[in-house]
Amino acid sequence: MAEQNFVDYVKICCRSGSGGRGSAHFHRDRANPKGGPDGGDGGRGGHVVLRGNAQIWTLLHLKYRKHVIAGDGMPGGASRKTGADGKDEILEVPVGTVAKDAETGQILFEINEDGQESILLDGGKGGLGNWHFKSATNQSPRYAQPGISGKEEWKILELKLLADVGLVGFPNAGKSTLLSVLSAAKPKTGNYPFTTLTPNLGIVSYREHKSFIMADIPGIIEKAHEGKGLGVRFLKHIERNSVLLFVISADSENISKEYNILLNELKMYNPELLHKPRLLGISKKDLIDDELQGLISEELPDQINHIFFSAATMEGIIELKDTLWRLLAN
Repeated sequence: MAEQNFVDYVKICCRSGSGGRGSAHFHRDRANPKGGPDGGDGGRGGHVVLRGNAQIWTLLHLKYRKHVIAGDGMPGGASRKTGADGKDEILEVPVGTVAKDAETGQILFEINEDGQESILLDGGKGGLGNWHFKSATNQSPRYAQPGISGKEEWKILELKLLADVGLVGFPNAGKSTLLSVLSAAKPKTGNYPFTTLTPNLGIVSYREHKSFIMADIPGIIEKAHEGKGLGVRFLKHIERNSVLLFVISADSENISKEYNILLNELKMYNPELLHKPRLLGISKKDLIDDELQGLISEELPDQINHIFFSAATMEGIIELKDTLWRLLAN
């Protein structure tokens, strides 16, 4: 997706609808000119609702919509007729959207499924009609409840990409190139840091018409969890990936050191990320010979499996996909 079209954070002002007032009506007809109270209840105010949509990948459509206003409920009528509910304002959002209170930062809920609906801001309750207040000592109540006013609050929507495999690595490690050869995604690539400024998603075809989703997360640098480089802006996307593929270039001066730095950044951001299955992919295999590959393998950490591959020559790509599929299946 184009960089300018990817938006993963919006702040919007939401106003829910006010409830309709109850009716203080009395029944009147030829046969009963002094009938009892029959005022109906007011309708509830409209909610502001989030609905998951698997066909949407960004919050771009909400970027410039700063105010979201739901409809007010209608007043109650005669014959105990309840007023119509206010129109709900439904916002379509990508799966993986997190709703927060802008003032406190509290997480309200998450949209994790296509079609899932959750109320972001509830509408006011409609007032009760006067028939509710009839009693033995008050046969003709001439009052009814007003509707409860709607609310106006600022909310934050954040998108955390849902993917099966997340690519983790320093800038210029070859993550975007790998995604481009494994899928139909066409991320921007180049031989300089921070080529990727937005996450990219791609569908990777596998054997027997199977597939999985891979996300290229913008490059992490040391102290990213403190805001260095691109900061924590994209670390959050890693939280929704089932398997983490660490990508480090074979021409790196110290692969083990780079891996440990990346691992530490994830730990400092969210220690739970270390519980996810992970694999070390050493890119640009075409730049080294078999002897150097063996020497590199001896120096790698024992606690993680590794695979050498080349997106340029396609060496090791099938083995890489097989390994990732096994990790996803476990």
